[in-house]
Amino acid sequence: MGTVIDSAIEQITQNRLPHYEPYGWHHWPEHPWLAYQFRRGLGETQEGGGAVSEVFQAAARMIPGDLESWHAEWMRIAERNRTRALAEEQAGHIRTAMNCMLRAADYYRQAEFHLEPDDPRRLPTFELMEACSQAFLSHLNPPGVAVDIPYEDGKPICGYFVRAPFPGEKMPVLICMGGLDSIKDEMWFMQAHGALQRGISVLMIDGPGQGGTLRRHGVVARPDTEVAIGKCIDWLLTRDDVDPARIAVCGSSLGGYYAARAGCYEHRLAAVISHGAIWDVHDMWGGKGEDFGLAMHIKWVMGAPTMAAAMETAKAFTLDGHLQHMRCPYLILHGGYDVLTVSAATQTRDYAAKHGVNVTFRIVDPEETGAEHCQHDNPTMGQEILADWLADIFGIDQAGLLKTGWNPLI
Repeated sequence: MGTVIDSAIEQITQNRLPHYEPYGWHHWPEHPWLAYQFRRGLGETQEGGGAVSEVFQAAARMIPGDLESWHAEWMRIAERNRTRALAEEQAGHIRTAMNCMLRAADYYRQAEFHLEPDDPRRLPTFELMEACSQAFLSHLNPPGVAVDIPYEDGKPICGYFVRAPFPGEKMPVLICMGGLDSIKDEMWFMQAHGALQRGISVLMIDGPGQGGTLRRHGVVARPDTEVAIGKCIDWLLTRDDVDPARIAVCGSSLGGYYAARAGCYEHRLAAVISHGAIWDVHDMWGGKGEDFGLAMHIKWVMGAPTMAAAMETAKAFTLDGHLQHMRCPYLILHGGYDVLTVSAATQTRDYAAKHGVNVTFRIVDPEETGAEHCQHDNPTMGQEILADWLADIFGIDQAGLLKTGWNPLI
């Protein structure tokens, strides 16, 4: 298998028609950043985050490359699903209402994605997404709940807690977090669903620089993520249904750095997963300018006015000199044709192994599908790999467990 070069997301393929690449469906080859985001939304349909026909319907109505039409068409199908959900809930059709709310949540996430940080539509769209997520979670058994985890300066870390639907007084827990632009609500499609299916409760969070913690409270990213994850563990330990010896963290994309850094110094963690490895943020993006496809998000997340300033801040976001302090088992799960970066995975693996970290390395081959960044082209594959690894670490007998659960539709 060959591997794609780093930053291949910026390349326009020779084939300008919609077609299949080793990293998945490539819808607008002349607009590779939008094609990547579309691939992400398309993949999440299989985890309940949409319907294939609706996603293609929205794309067919968009003006290729036009961010206003991107927003409008995702909003159209989001509103349609939310309206239907409310009507079906009123009629007592709760399962249908849940399905519609979960689709609407992911559609609102897409609609919000390319709006500028100061766009007056951004926070209301984000909060519509949250309302749909919370409506879905509230009907689970046991119900998921929105939580504000005490953090710093009176500002919370926003999150959702869902207890696994299996018997047991003390349950293992996975702290699920995204990265530069992925948020707690998207974690259902990337990490949390698979963990719950295997008897692992989940705390989906917006850490510093993410989601509601950034949008509502203005809390920007920081390199020492063990502080925020430590606050999450403190909160988890106030609950009587959490096993303190089986708490793990998984971070997707830039969260691959966040999770690994937390695991270096927060030794209450029993396992760490980098769902997409990031070795050094400045090495990865230090040469990028204002025209980079992620520039808006990078500046916002870092709390910086320019890319140059953001990259100066980013110099502290490195695992070099830190990863050797990790004491728990560590999984690196990475797409073999990750369009953002491939080399970071092997850099991280090699350093971890050299310094005696108990590291497991899994590259997803395009023949399997799931070779895209964070398995966006096949997120179920990503969830299966990471959740099975974690279930093994936690000593979970999946065959026996599945005979005891009371919510098989999870």
